[in-house]
Amino acid sequence: MILKSFEIEKIKIKDKNFFLFYGENQGYKNQIIEEKFKKKYKENTYYYDENEILNNENNFFNNILSKSFFENEKLIIINRATDKIKKILEEVMEKKIQDLIIVLNANTLEKKSKIRSLFEKSKDAVCVPFYEDNSQTLSAIVNNFFREKKIPISQLAINLIVQRARGDRQNINNELEKVASFIKNKNKIEIQDLLKLTNLAENYNVSELIDYCLSKNKKRTINILNENNYSLEDCILIIRTFLIKTKRLIKLSKNFGETKNLDTTISGFKPPIFWKDKDVVKQQIRSWSYKDAKNLMYEINRIELLIKKYSNNSINILSDFIIEKSSTINS
Repeated sequence: MILKSFEIEKIKIKDKNFFLFYGENQGYKNQIIEEKFKKKYKENTYYYDENEILNNENNFFNNILSKSFFENEKLIIINRATDKIKKILEEVMEKKIQDLIIVLNANTLEKKSKIRSLFEKSKDAVCVPFYEDNSQTLSAIVNNFFREKKIPISQLAINLIVQRARGDRQNINNELEKVASFIKNKNKIEIQDLLKLTNLAENYNVSELIDYCLSKNKKRTINILNENNYSLEDCILIIRTFLIKTKRLIKLSKNFGETKNLDTTISGFKPPIFWKDKDVVKQQIRSWSYKDAKNLMYEINRIELLIKKYSNNSINILSDFIIEKSSTINS
């Protein structure tokens, strides 16, 4: 039986005995396993890594077949599941064991996956793919969190939390736990508070704006500027993000001058560049020489001073600068 991830709430656990959760969205899988399964079974939950079962099948079968006086139902969670465990699972399914629930937590599985096919076709099993969350879903999670706390939050602050998480629900949940502790006796939260509290990557809208600028994509840069209504506080965040990314570009340009190979330059860079950003970073290296990137850093420092000095005109100063740099032909 195949379900979409949002349909899992409709399932009554007792109606099915076998669940396969696969895909790259580990945060969402963990959330469902915690809320839908672990809370119900508590002490009667047993964890296995696939290799543990493959290396000691007898121990595994002894566990699932035995039942203590205090156990009514038993939950087995198998992590890092692959096709290697298919035969063992078929044996378990054939035994029709009462009061046993098995949840498999797997990474991405191709259509030809044997274990995926087994769960999709079995009437006693549920197969659920967990794809990456989009920004709208993650924004809703953050927004609902603050609404429940009755604390107002700006869209920019929501974007900051969401996009710093790099599309990872687990990261967002971890960061919201920190925020929950911080705001216990507060009635509002500021951008600066979030910057101090969170340990993730930069704001997505801001980060994307700077990435397009450094990649010389003038059209997309202007579109992002037009889509957002920035404040002075936002301008400071943007210019500092610009500086951080430019400093990284300086190091990359210097390394590229030594290796003469883009892939080698990026793969060997520390801290590692997120795989989704590799193409845009390559374009930035192509667009800026080491000398031009260093000059840009000095200009950014100058613009930050101007923004602070002429705060009433900060948005225009910053926008003009970003548009200029997105279209300038460097040496």
